[in-house]
Amino acid sequence: MHAYRSHTCADLTSAQVGETVRLSGWVHRIRDHGGVLFIDLRDHYGITQVLCDPDSPVFSEVEKVRSEWCIRIDGNVKAREPDLVNPKIPTGEVEVFIRDMEVLGAAEELPLIVFGDQEYPEETRLRYRFLDLRREVMQRNMTLRSDVIASMRRRMWDIGFREHQTPIITASSPEGARDFLVPSRLHPGKFYALPQAPQQFKQLLMVSGFDKYFQIAPCFRDEDPRADRSPTDFYQLDVEMSFVEQDDIFATMQPVIEGVFEEFGGGHTVDKLWPKIKYADAMKWYGTDKPDLRNPIKMQDVSEHFRGSGFAIFAKILEQDGTEIRAIPAQTGGSRKFCDRMNAFAQKEGLPGMGYIFWREGDDGLEAAGPLAKNIGPERTEAIRQQLGLGKGDAAFFLGGKPESFERVAGLARNVIGDELGLSEKNRFAFAWVVDFPMYEKDDETGTVDFSHNPFSMPQGGAEALDGDPLDVLGYQYDLACNGYEILSGAIRNHQLEIMFKAFGLAGYGEDEVRKRFGGMVNAFRFGAPPHGGCALGIDRCVMLLADEENIREVMLFPMNQRAEDLMMGAPSEPTNEQLRELRLRVLPPEE
Repeated sequence: MHAYRSHTCADLTSAQVGETVRLSGWVHRIRDHGGVLFIDLRDHYGITQVLCDPDSPVFSEVEKVRSEWCIRIDGNVKAREPDLVNPKIPTGEVEVFIRDMEVLGAAEELPLIVFGDQEYPEETRLRYRFLDLRREVMQRNMTLRSDVIASMRRRMWDIGFREHQTPIITASSPEGARDFLVPSRLHPGKFYALPQAPQQFKQLLMVSGFDKYFQIAPCFRDEDPRADRSPTDFYQLDVEMSFVEQDDIFATMQPVIEGVFEEFGGGHTVDKLWPKIKYADAMKWYGTDKPDLRNPIKMQDVSEHFRGSGFAIFAKILEQDGTEIRAIPAQTGGSRKFCDRMNAFAQKEGLPGMGYIFWREGDDGLEAAGPLAKNIGPERTEAIRQQLGLGKGDAAFFLGGKPESFERVAGLARNVIGDELGLSEKNRFAFAWVVDFPMYEKDDETGTVDFSHNPFSMPQGGAEALDGDPLDVLGYQYDLACNGYEILSGAIRNHQLEIMFKAFGLAGYGEDEVRKRFGGMVNAFRFGAPPHGGCALGIDRCVMLLADEENIREVMLFPMNQRAEDLMMGAPSEPTNEQLRELRLRVLPPEE
């Protein structure tokens, strides 16, 4: 017999009754029923109930075991009594009577309990991640992650892509986040960088004649953490193709992503129609460039109904350039209590509030109610109702000013309204391509222009588009949104040097600096670069959605905490003086 097991803890069925077996695993739960000890023995695959009574030659030893001890047992498989069968587990028809036991690893008092659904502080869970990962939900999430990645790989190979590995140690590159720098021992005073993405290398692969590339790629960015973003590293399905246009990328990636979500979506429906929404429309209709289309609410511009109206606040706002009044229609939200709650929500998010109108049955038919309705009169309120397609029992909420000042809160309010009124479909994955991103953005404080998205994107209209106002230039850039998260980002690349120099020039990068920073790519583009484009799909976010988790750390094996610390391994750590001398570095004390 094998030294540790003849079966896993998920293998045994009634077919093995009467056999002698060997199992190894962790003590999941212990129950003492009148001198008979029942132990749920757990391994990666499942749970088997084992038992021991005073007739067992190792009863006194079994009495000593505690939760999460790692043990090996030998025993006889018995059929459970019919009324004691557990249909919830594959081994529920049988149990094993212990004849011999070996303690493989005793456990001290546990800082967190593996059995059950107790909540523990994230700091505790990450410090003892090896225990946290033993929990059923975490085992399930990590198995899901592994299976999703394997499915992505198979699907990419099946459609003619090959996987290639790009370097992990490379040069620093402006990709929208801070680099992690690595000091060079052989070249004192110089630094490598961990790649924020394989961006330049995958483009160089296209110049090298590799027509279709993909990679399950680790990426490193020194970013502030969020619930849907790791502060240090993440993985993406990285893709690049030659001789393609934007729609070719969409047509290639949709079946892959759709198939993965159908395979692992747990019965959720997966939308087949993925609309293309312009960035400007996404911000106007949804207040975000990653809209959740499970929510049917679409905001509308209702400025004309308030211009010159009796509601002085909105009327004065509209006298300023670049302002508008936007409405959030809320079917079935027509109660003063709900409207007041949403007004309080806006105030909590930092705005003065949200105006509202709701419609109810009045003495003479349908009646508009609320402070706004009284100020602007029945004709304007009726015109608003008609535009928004609302009726009795419905409401509308209003925000005004320059869109950038209220769009974020408007988008959040739209989500809250959809959830609270039950308008959003929860058992569904809804996708949308967001296209026509602006190439550039202006810093409000400094007035400088910089890239707003990937700097290597082709501007729509080519070189001529760069002759006017940079803020009017759109790029062949696109994101894929799913249920309110951006899960994919990509672009058709700028493969022509003269356009590339011109595009970087508008963002303040002179030709000499571009040659210095991106020398490899500039040099390659001199020798016949093909039109090419690609994208990157965020694996962590996809698994988070498929696992129905709200925090990305729930689907990562060993994530950092909110302060980018690895409490389990003690990272980041202070270097030794010997290491610093070897690298010719000196560490400055932190600022007070």
